[in-house]
Amino acid sequence: MTQPARPANYTMSIVIIGALFFIFGFVTWLNGTLIPYLKIACELKTDFQAFLVVTAFFIAYTVMAIPSSLVLRKTGYKKGMALGLLIMAVGAILFVPAASTRNFNLFLIGLFIIGTGLALLQTASNPYAAIIGPIESAAMRISILGICNKVAGILAGLIFGYIALNDADTLIANLQTMDAATKESTLNELAGRVIIPYIIISGTLVLLAIGILFSGLPDMDDNGGGDENQRSSDGAVKNSVFQFPHLILGVIALFLYVGVEVLAGDTIISYGKSLGIELSIARYFTQATLGFMLVGYVVGIFTIPKYLSQSNALKICALLGIVFSVAAIVTTGYVSVGFIAALGLANSLMWPAIFPLAITGLGKFTKIGSALLIMAIAGGAILPLMYGRLSELWNSQQAYWIMVPCYFFILYYATKGYKAGKTI
Repeated sequence: MTQPARPANYTMSIVIIGALFFIFGFVTWLNGTLIPYLKIACELKTDFQAFLVVTAFFIAYTVMAIPSSLVLRKTGYKKGMALGLLIMAVGAILFVPAASTRNFNLFLIGLFIIGTGLALLQTASNPYAAIIGPIESAAMRISILGICNKVAGILAGLIFGYIALNDADTLIANLQTMDAATKESTLNELAGRVIIPYIIISGTLVLLAIGILFSGLPDMDDNGGGDENQRSSDGAVKNSVFQFPHLILGVIALFLYVGVEVLAGDTIISYGKSLGIELSIARYFTQATLGFMLVGYVVGIFTIPKYLSQSNALKICALLGIVFSVAAIVTTGYVSVGFIAALGLANSLMWPAIFPLAITGLGKFTKIGSALLIMAIAGGAILPLMYGRLSELWNSQQAYWIMVPCYFFILYYATKGYKAGKTI
């Protein structure tokens, strides 16, 4: 197979992609704060309704990932990234009329559009990061980018939490005794808090899109020399992306991984509140999850591939996921919340390991294979909704049992699944 042409020095390219991963993190991890915020501002009745925030955001990946791969065939990676940023800017600016009218459906449309832009951006940037250097060290590069992502997520939660939820406990208590007119005015003021932040976000995304277009970012060629067919490691001709079992199993593993990652990061605030912890404290819990993920990424940078292979790192993370999930269910109070936060450590190296393991050897099918993997981000749309329903049927703690089989499948992929269809 003809390998993609790589620049001799790709440091500046990684810096630029790192800036994009910072944007991923900032926008994506706002959802954890948006869930309790919109539940108050839009007067939502159930957690199931509130979790539609992540569903609207992440379902865009499933709907738009394949179209994104088709767009990338026309535009290439560089222009595709810029277009993704512009689409995200449109979704962000839609928060202005949504907040002005306290229209929850309009918020969801804005989130879907932001997710659409991210689908294009991630379909381009993730394989780019994997193939711009040696594939053996792809997990290390993606770990570096993951640090950019999670630092942004921590900052986003701290900033947006201060803006939107700073006085949430007092506000919730006061709303119970307000007359209709005062309540309406108070909720309008609460909703209006996001207008200026999202105007700033939208403007920043436009500037970044322009910056990407005029940057020195090289456009990578992953078409395998333009061959009509792709040969596998055993010499068999592959003429369809669905003839790579390790990719299909990787899509399932990534679907489950994103689902449990979103559960750990975006439900932890609501979970803490369900345990009687005040929102003024619980609003920091997502940052704890992201902090644990940062620790995992730093470990990944220094250990992969020198001391740990990508598959072994994935095995360790899956085992930690099983242990921490069960521990969160059988303990109580802050200890239980702590184990949910610790899932950030378990989840940290899963994306950096699964993605390169799944796209290895795809050649000309790399873009469409990447699109299928990006579609798997829909796990973040489906599993939180399932969790929300289970929390209503059981309770918010017992509903976390949904994570345990997910981590077992990821363990299978780390052990055998990534080798499926390959000649070892």
